Amino acid sequence: MSEVLQGLAPVIAPETRLVVLGSFPSVASLRAQQYYAHPRNQFWPLLSAIWGVDLVAMPYPARLAEVKRRGLGIWDVYASCRREGSLDSAIEDSAPNDLASLQRRAPRLEAVAHNGGESARAMAVTRTLGVEVLRLPSTSPANASWSFERKLAAWREAFMKHGLA
Repeated sequence: MSEVLQGLAPVIAPETRLVVLGSFPSVASLRAQQYYAHPRNQFWPLLSAIWGVDLVAMPYPARLAEVKRRGLGIWDVYASCRREGSLDSAIEDSAPNDLASLQRRAPRLEAVAHNGGESARAMAVTRTLGVEVLRLPSTSPANASWSFERKLAAWREAFMKHGLA
């Protein structure tokens, strides 16, 4: 059986109003110790298009500073799991992050947006936070059925609704 993989620390500030929850970092993200590090993941290009800032060209610490400055948080549903490769369907023996701590970590939290279907499986938990809970189309390269433009429209709408666009 594969080793237990540990996820990344949350990127959340007291000013965070919207938290995007992924499922668990990809192999590329774990290797780089960076959220959404796979070059074909559309997370950073989507945020770049929404904000009109080339986040992809920025060093990772500058990206995180921009994310926090704009009121966005990034985390994952799972704290750890076993998984061969990067597909959500391969996740086994997962342990959840303490999603109930989101309100303490982000007192101005208005909404939680699940990035894709595997993350959305935790909607029963995030709905107990008393904030809006959204399911956004996955930014993963595995979600090829949605065009970039279609994903952008959905993501932009969520960001606009919470004053992040």
